Amino acid sequence: MSKKLFEELIKKTESAKLGGGEDRIQKQHEQKKLTARERIEVLLDKDSFEESGLFVEHRSTNFDMDKNKIPTDGVITGHGTIYGRPVFVYSQDFTTFGGSLGEMHAKKICQIQDLAIQNDIPLIGINDSGGARIQEGVSSLAGYGEIFQRNIWASGVIPQISVIMGPCAGGAVYSPALTDFTFMSSGTSYMFVTGPDVIKTVTHEEITKEELGGASVHGYVTGVADFTKSNDIETLSEVRRLFNFLPLSNKSPLPEFQTNDIPERINLALDTLIPEDSNKSYNMKELIYRFVDESEFMEIQEDYAKNIIVGLGRLMGSTIGIVANQPTELAGCLDINASRKAARFIRFCDAFNIPIVTFVDVPGFLPGTDQEHAGIIKHGAKLLYAYGEATVPKVSVVVRKAYGGAYIVMNSKHLRGDVNYAWPTAEIAVMGAKGAIEILFRSELNDKHKINQRIAEYKDKITNPIISSSLGFIDEIIKPHNTRYKIYQSLQFLKNKKVQTPWKKHDNLPL
Repeated sequence: MSKKLFEELIKKTESAKLGGGEDRIQKQHEQKKLTARERIEVLLDKDSFEESGLFVEHRSTNFDMDKNKIPTDGVITGHGTIYGRPVFVYSQDFTTFGGSLGEMHAKKICQIQDLAIQNDIPLIGINDSGGARIQEGVSSLAGYGEIFQRNIWASGVIPQISVIMGPCAGGAVYSPALTDFTFMSSGTSYMFVTGPDVIKTVTHEEITKEELGGASVHGYVTGVADFTKSNDIETLSEVRRLFNFLPLSNKSPLPEFQTNDIPERINLALDTLIPEDSNKSYNMKELIYRFVDESEFMEIQEDYAKNIIVGLGRLMGSTIGIVANQPTELAGCLDINASRKAARFIRFCDAFNIPIVTFVDVPGFLPGTDQEHAGIIKHGAKLLYAYGEATVPKVSVVVRKAYGGAYIVMNSKHLRGDVNYAWPTAEIAVMGAKGAIEILFRSELNDKHKINQRIAEYKDKITNPIISSSLGFIDEIIKPHNTRYKIYQSLQFLKNKKVQTPWKKHDNLPL
């Protein structure tokens, strides 16, 4: 290589890495946002990033675009490692054409998606874009379509993570919606199909970007965001943490981590976790944190549909998925949002061979006209379907209430639960004792002594977990403090589980 060409290459490389230039980089920092390259540096292991497409430029000549070309075309693409494990990544550069997506921008992302799928390696996309590049017209829209199609191909094949760190509007929102997990940075990111200006024009409603589609909205109200963190660095650190729980693909083994924990660890505090009064609540997270390795549990959608808990933990160094009813919220009832949240998580675990552990304390589906008219029947069926469809090892523990249809839905034997335990405090029946007796013995309601006798009889003959155990619906009634070891033993025996299912092109999930 001649000296002149070498110098030209160095100059062009330095120029490309500056993106839109120092002024725009400064503006990005003033908005409390990292640049596209800084985000990759935080996300990946030091010096592991290998960039592709550094010199790619757009080909548009409309509106004098041919006079304004910047290398990378607004997106940084390549591969690197997170804790030594490979990952493909793209990061949109808002300093270059506002991170807007045109033909070549989309082509770079598609090439990375193709490589990720072909090599069974996860993909992380960092979104910070003004949307479709208007000057490129339908070519820009075509680019989005090509990305969406690859999101669909990759679904269930490799983990896909979207990180929203700026605007993500219009058609751009559908790529994150198709991926497995979505992160948002508070105060600097937002997602919506139609923005405040369009809404004001059409409905005359005035609303800010943050109120319409900020991280708090999607973390608390819509459930679109699985994780919300306060700034770019915290968000990317949390992405690294999640990555450690995930396999590289649906054909890869689960990651294994060394732990100082032991499977036989006894948790005596669990023996007194359940209040004597079955109408009193307790925090299910206490059970989860005492159960998993070294109390490390990564909760997903923590602020959305709080009446159900989903997340990832480890048992003797290996990843497990956890689903649990939360009695402190709506008494642990299942509603539309909780059903959708848990179903989505269960299907992810099943796609990537992550065993599912379920802790059950559910009094039923949430009653009310709002729920019925909003379609609780079909949404509740999504959770039922997800459990029944899953072929990974499935272990559950009924810790207290398991009533009615909600009992069936929460990984019962009837939906192919592999091992179903119960604590002595379990109550398994069509409904609770008090409600049942008030229906069965209405004529005796004025006699409190008789009613109390009936309730005690109902608990003894109906809700008692020994009854369910005698019918084969509960495999064993276990002491709470032995829960960790019992589940560990079960999962060890289920490691090589194989299930033969009827051939089908695909299922018809009750969407």
